[in-house]
Amino acid sequence: MEIIKTDIDGLIIIKPKIFKDNRGYFFESFNKKTFEDNGLNYNFIQDNESKSSFGVIRGLHYQLAPYAQTKLVRVLKGKVLDVAVDLRKGSPSFGKWHAVELSEDNKQQFLIPQGFAHGFSVLSETAIFAYKCDNLYNKDSERGINFNDKSLNIDWKIPSEKAIVSAKDKVLPCINDADINFIY
Repeated sequence: MEIIKTDIDGLIIIKPKIFKDNRGYFFESFNKKTFEDNGLNYNFIQDNESKSSFGVIRGLHYQLAPYAQTKLVRVLKGKVLDVAVDLRKGSPSFGKWHAVELSEDNKQQFLIPQGFAHGFSVLSETAIFAYKCDNLYNKDSERGINFNDKSLNIDWKIPSEKAIVSAKDKVLPCINDADINFIY
């Protein structure tokens, strides 16, 4: 398992070592000891899975502290563009975002710590997306940033006429108006 740091402190790409032969493949998708040996000390307590069609954009979502969630995300089927936005006040990268393509072929994972908004767009016909969380879902602390915030200028790799966004996500505030309580 290779741990790859991104240009934003705390965001990590995890590239598994894949063993392939004529029967198929095998890889470790999570190993607590390997994570801890690399300073990634998270206690994941909830797993989630979603299925979406081409053009779906989900996000940008987060939960306020103390209910914030670290997420370890991956794609089981298909391909997505996964995006994390730094919401930690005082961070040198506050308001910056990082995107990574996750797919059933590359089997990479994206570790998104607490203090980030998260979203993804589906680039394949369908995608099955799975993720671990280190905190439970808390409806009252659920917040979000508008996926189309002009100040973020995220290229979701989906033509605007083909984008499928929930009514709830379409009315999320821009980053400058969002409720944020994360400190770097």
